[in-house]
Amino acid sequence: MQPYLRIGELAKLIGVSVETLRFYEKQGLLNSPARSASGYRLYDSQTTKRVAFILRAKAVGFSLKDIAGLLALEVNREQETCESVKSFAESKLDEIDNKLAELTKMRAALSQITEACCGGEKSASHCTILTALADGEAKPEHH
Repeated sequence: MQPYLRIGELAKLIGVSVETLRFYEKQGLLNSPARSASGYRLYDSQTTKRVAFILRAKAVGFSLKDIAGLLALEVNREQETCESVKSFAESKLDEIDNKLAELTKMRAALSQITEACCGGEKSASHCTILTALADGEAKPEHH
């Protein structure tokens, strides 16, 4: 790999848009890159690795705010403990589990009202799905 990549080259290599790279820079996830004499952003191999880290973290469910925290842990690896990193990841797992539980409830409620519908060619004036939604009968239970 050449020492520096321009923004379009990095975007193509990593598989993101130029706008995404600019957004990450604006959000502080990427350091301001060096600039060429003509003003082009120039990215080094460390930035390429950092963008790949961001994309992998997003792929497993971390938000950009979470990723900023992970990047801080990454930069300070020698001062941080595995315990603090694991705690960070476990917190995200708890959040995902809560979302899954809520989605399961939503699916059950929607499935129930969908199964009650005849799905026929008649007018929707007596559609059980619309009636359940209008009457408030289609809501997941909250505990």
